[in-house]
Amino acid sequence: MKRLARAISSKGTGVSSWLGSNWSLVIVAVVIGVVGGFASVLFRWMIDWFYHIAWVNGENQLQMVAGSPWYFRAFIPAGGGLIVGLLVYFFASEARGHGVPEVMLAVAKKGGVIRPIVAVIKFLASAVCIASGGSAGQEGPVIQIGAALGSTLGQWLKMPTDRIRTCVASGAAAGIAATFNAPVAGCLFALEIIMGDFAVAQFAPVVVSSVSATVISRSLISGAPLFIVPSYTLVSPWELVPYTVLGILAGLFAVAFILLLFLAETLFEESRIPAWFQPVIGGLAIGAMGLLLPELFGGGYDSITNSMESKLLFGTMALLAIGKLITTSLTLGSGGSGGIFAPSLFMGAMLGGLVGMASSKLLGIQVAPPGAYALVGMGAMVAASTHAPITGILIIFELTNDYKIILPLMISCILATLVASLIKKESIYTIKLVRRGVDLSGGKEVNILRKVKIGDVMRKDVEIMKRSSSLQELYKRMLDSKHHDFFIVDEKGALTGIVSTDALSRSLPDMKDLQGLVVAEDVADHDFLALYETEGLDKAMRAFGASNLDELPVVKRDDGRPVGSLWKRDLIAAYNREILKADLAGSVGSRLESVRGSRHIETLGEYVLVEVETPPAFFGKTFSELELRQKYGIQVILIKRSDDSRDYEFPSGNTVVGPGDLMLLLGRQGDVDRIRFGA
Repeated sequence: MKRLARAISSKGTGVSSWLGSNWSLVIVAVVIGVVGGFASVLFRWMIDWFYHIAWVNGENQLQMVAGSPWYFRAFIPAGGGLIVGLLVYFFASEARGHGVPEVMLAVAKKGGVIRPIVAVIKFLASAVCIASGGSAGQEGPVIQIGAALGSTLGQWLKMPTDRIRTCVASGAAAGIAATFNAPVAGCLFALEIIMGDFAVAQFAPVVVSSVSATVISRSLISGAPLFIVPSYTLVSPWELVPYTVLGILAGLFAVAFILLLFLAETLFEESRIPAWFQPVIGGLAIGAMGLLLPELFGGGYDSITNSMESKLLFGTMALLAIGKLITTSLTLGSGGSGGIFAPSLFMGAMLGGLVGMASSKLLGIQVAPPGAYALVGMGAMVAASTHAPITGILIIFELTNDYKIILPLMISCILATLVASLIKKESIYTIKLVRRGVDLSGGKEVNILRKVKIGDVMRKDVEIMKRSSSLQELYKRMLDSKHHDFFIVDEKGALTGIVSTDALSRSLPDMKDLQGLVVAEDVADHDFLALYETEGLDKAMRAFGASNLDELPVVKRDDGRPVGSLWKRDLIAAYNREILKADLAGSVGSRLESVRGSRHIETLGEYVLVEVETPPAFFGKTFSELELRQKYGIQVILIKRSDDSRDYEFPSGNTVVGPGDLMLLLGRQGDVDRIRFGA
């Protein structure tokens, strides 16, 4: 690997050009898919191995747990929680919980950069958590493991930020595809949830990675599914009624799952219990519930199979659905490591089984066995909890390979997603990010533009005319002006209307008949939106969307006098600049974080990039006051606030420096040392 890295770096621009081609990304995606496929299979084997270490022998995982002494079931989950807590606390905090939100955050705000250590710790912590009885699945971990592997390869090849993001999505797709033997579902999951984009440039490598991982998985485990899937038949068209009810119930249950997991995460994070010990508390609670219902331990695939084979009683399925809701929230909320896919499938299977049993008794017609409803319920629960109906539909469709399931599956999944999204805007993935102040659903442009003030972008030269002006005067001004819109003011200078060049051009044919008209009463538009200097550009974006103007007035709050105008093209240019800055800040900052303990990066020639903690002499001053470039020959590239350890940002001249802030400086080594050591 080292020789290959040296060979790549020695090729210079030729290799850089090759890495920028579409074919190179497809080849890299094949590598990611193969590695992700092997990682998924190895992770599955690791869980089985840990099961045999923790529990007594049995034909399957459920029998191993149920056949163990009561004190095994009571305390092994807590022991596993201790191991998980220590691994996550000391090595990779990103491995805490179900992992997918961290991948989404890396793609949206960190340029796709994920630390390589995350893959290792997630692999070990999740295997221990699931095998020791933690109520979680293996799908979420393999998504994060695959994403981390893809990100690591992209960073190692020094790919640009947009391609590293695609590598992350390819790794996530490989994880899902290899786990479920479902390449289409893996691909759509990565695009629908991780990327939130179905662009062609991203589609090809993600598909290739997903297919490659599936080939590896099927070759090593003979295409064996995680659970036995029965054949499906739609007995009567009247069955669409209970499938509709199932979709609504799944949507309601998914909302309960989202809220309870959110509550558990919040309570544990705000508690005074040490973070490394919190999974032990969750393990003890799970162990207590497992004394009565050992089916709640682990991913629960054996119980899912039992529900689809109609082997469970009505009351048992109801208890298991509620119990899984509680134990999964305790496992992941307390800091355990695992995924939410398997628990969602588990709860959906139980809900579907309940609806299937009730339908056969209440409808008075022949219906499919409860196992068929369990199968559809699995897809509906996944779709509702993740707000990703396409993924929910395709996972179950690929598991069954039966087109007859599509109609009830689509009805239940779409209805479940609609119900869940109407009640709760955030999905089980995005709600964790919202709690941390990251709103991906609000739109990247709104989050970016909210930070920039209108006063920083507006132009101060405006065209102002009195409302008593004639139309002929306005035409003369228009011929000599570069502006598209003219602001009409009253005797006190307050804005009363706007005249656009479009409105004027429409009256040109009747110029002789309109010479006596007054601008304010006859031509001006009095229904306009005015902006203020202190408002964010996000408001301006909405204002332009509601009008046909090319420039909007910026007025004083107290008297309504125009002080400038905001042009639509200036808004677009500002947006593009902020997007570029956010991408650079995320990718550069995250790459610094990916090298744990390293705060020094050599650059070309005599210049270095160094992360430095702000010295006390800088506290309370702005960068304009510090004059670092003039006094030291230093350029401040990024700054990371002490009260926000997650993100870097670009500083401005008005940025005030405080204690604990970290600056990324570019300059000569000696000049940097003058700031670092106060020389």
